[in-house]
Amino acid sequence: MPYLQGLGIEGTKIKVERGNVQVDEFCRTGEPNVYAIGDVIPTPWLAHLASKEGILVVEQIAGQKVEPLNMRQVPSCTYCDPEVASVGLTEEKAREEGYDVKAAKFPFSASGKARILGEEEGFVKVVSDKKYDEILGVHIIGPHATEIIHECIVAMHLESTAEELGRTIHAHPTVSESIMEAAEGIHDLTIHF
Repeated sequence: MPYLQGLGIEGTKIKVERGNVQVDEFCRTGEPNVYAIGDVIPTPWLAHLASKEGILVVEQIAGQKVEPLNMRQVPSCTYCDPEVASVGLTEEKAREEGYDVKAAKFPFSASGKARILGEEEGFVKVVSDKKYDEILGVHIIGPHATEIIHECIVAMHLESTAEELGRTIHAHPTVSESIMEAAEGIHDLTIHF
C-alpha cells in the first residue's frame, strides 16, 4: 500500500482514490507543479516504469516537450523457472477491445538453442491484428524470456508488423529466434516447427 500519511496533501487539489494519487497521462496531480510517480499512482508497481515516469516528470519540469508513456509497451517480467515475460495485450483482451485477432505460438521444444541449454519448456506467443498486422502483444514463457522480450517492445514501439518481425533475420542458434518463428506463424510461414 502506498505511503501517503503525513505528506501534507490534505487540503490540496491532490486527489487520492482507493489509496492511489490520481494523475493525468503526464503524472501531474490536481495541484499545479506537483507530480506523482511510482507506487503511489495507479500504474503497475514496476521499478522500470517508475524510472521512466520520473524521467517524464523531470523533462517536463526542465521545459522539454514530452509524450505520455505508452502503457501497452511496459514489459512485465517474472524471474522464476521458467521465466515469464509479456508486453501488450493478451489474445482475450485484444478481442475485448474489438480487434480481429490472429495469434501464433512457437514452442521452445523446437528451438535448437533451447535444446542446447536443456530448457525446452515454454513458448513464444505473438498476438496481432488481422487488419493491419499490428503486433498487439507478445507473451513468453521459457529460457531468457525476461531478456528477449525487449526486441518485441522495440518492434511495437516502432509500429512494426508481425510480418516485419518475422522477416527480420535472427542469428541461429539463439533463443530469440523463437520470436521470429512465432511472428512468422501469424502468416503460416514458420518452417522450423
